[in-house]
Amino acid sequence: MGLQHRSAARVRVLLSTTAALAVVTSGGLWGTARAAVPGAAAAGPAASAVRWTATALAPGVEVRSAALGDTGAEPVWTVTVQAPATGRLSGTPAWAPVGTRYWADDTAARLRAAGHPPRVEKVYWPVYSDTPHGVMGLRVRIGTYATEAAARTVARAVTAAGFHTAVDWTGYDADQPADRQNVHVAVIDPGRFTGTVRGTHEGNVARRATTSSVAARLGSLVGVNGGFFVTSDADGVQGTQSGLSADDGVLQSMAAGSRAALIIEGAGKRARVADLTTTVTVSAGARRHDVQGINRTPGLVRDCGRPGATPSERPWQDVTCHISDELVLFTDEFGAPLPTGPGAQAVLDAAGRVVSAGARGGSVPAHGTVVQGIGPAAAWLTAHAHRGERIDVRADVRDTAGRPVRLGRGDSVVSAAPTLVRRGRTDIDAATEGVVDPRDLSFGYAWANARQPRTMAGVDARGRLILATVDGRRTGGGSEGFTLQEAASFMRSLGAVDALALDGGGSTAMAVGGALVTKPSDATGERAVGGTLQVLPSAPRR
Repeated sequence: MGLQHRSAARVRVLLSTTAALAVVTSGGLWGTARAAVPGAAAAGPAASAVRWTATALAPGVEVRSAALGDTGAEPVWTVTVQAPATGRLSGTPAWAPVGTRYWADDTAARLRAAGHPPRVEKVYWPVYSDTPHGVMGLRVRIGTYATEAAARTVARAVTAAGFHTAVDWTGYDADQPADRQNVHVAVIDPGRFTGTVRGTHEGNVARRATTSSVAARLGSLVGVNGGFFVTSDADGVQGTQSGLSADDGVLQSMAAGSRAALIIEGAGKRARVADLTTTVTVSAGARRHDVQGINRTPGLVRDCGRPGATPSERPWQDVTCHISDELVLFTDEFGAPLPTGPGAQAVLDAAGRVVSAGARGGSVPAHGTVVQGIGPAAAWLTAHAHRGERIDVRADVRDTAGRPVRLGRGDSVVSAAPTLVRRGRTDIDAATEGVVDPRDLSFGYAWANARQPRTMAGVDARGRLILATVDGRRTGGGSEGFTLQEAASFMRSLGAVDALALDGGGSTAMAVGGALVTKPSDATGERAVGGTLQVLPSAPRR
């Protein structure tokens, strides 16, 4: 089922990271909310009249779509000369889109001498809550070109002159207005909606599937992609979550440090956003041991954020850390073969009693669990996991204030990063949640500070759940996406008092009635993801 034009509202939109984003309607979904986006330049005069198409899918569930943009925007192709950097985690050489004043002046002089007149531009920090303010660095660019091919021809010549280059579309720049941003917004009112909302892996956390295929199988009204997940065998088991997740009240993965999470309680009757941490322990009599992972390969920690991990215990987006001494728990939703290798394993039945112990491998029995250990933790497991004896598992989920989050039947948790809006204000904790690093501008710059496809979730003052997507990575008027700062401002404009970013980029997807309404940025089409968030009618299909 696709979107049908049931009603529409005319909206005036000015969307520019150099000035302000304001969405004003006469009432309804957005009320008269406004959200400001600070920046260096003044607002341009051009703003587009945007027609929102609206579809009521069920009482309390509405989807609206529009193409936002600035008619005065004139993005072009350009050549960026990149600055040498050193990855703070890896210690290896890297390249950054911006550099120091000394580097920029020296590079500009060498470019002129080589016959490539440059321009030097200041790049400012976005309004993150935990990074420096003011000038981030300087960007060195050459030329403006109508086509990517023309820019690449110049880039090859500049590279041959001894510089490291990238070909960029200026429509992705945070300091330039976007000419087009295609957005879809679903609002679920728990006071009227009689169905359910849930995060789901469809019973197998080790499987990837497209958002639209899951939505079609479940008979979903609306579905969006969920949290971050493993995409490569080198980083663990594909599909498994790299942050906190819970399905129907059961933890299926642990937090990567203190990161943003969407908590769905009572199968969608309540939703909230909070930064959450997890602690899991196993006990054999009086002997206890911490568990550092659920449903992941022992020793591999995607996105880091676990005690004992190297090179960092902090969360680091898209980085795989390592632990040589840990216990990992597997639930019966781990549908892949169990990881093998050195260490030990105990298989538990539904009552928590050990039914077998020994080498790692095999599969998780129905209604059972498996505990694997490596390093000294394996020795602990071998010493205390005896056939017929009980091993108790205790999980504790807390917010940053230390308050427990009690999960029950019908509750879901979908986690990603970073927080976007907190208590009605823009509050992007990008460094704390590991998506940028103020001391390493080669890390996370493009993902956080340039326009990308995004999936966002939030809650408004009336307790309504807001799910939103923006298409991105499409040049020439095809939809450029949001920066993190624009994502926060957009969610505020929709009335969100709390909001977070879910997985984005090629994972971004929204399905309505089982049909994809977003345009995937991957050349291969819609990406198979590790988990989704689905809005289901009162009698979902099986």
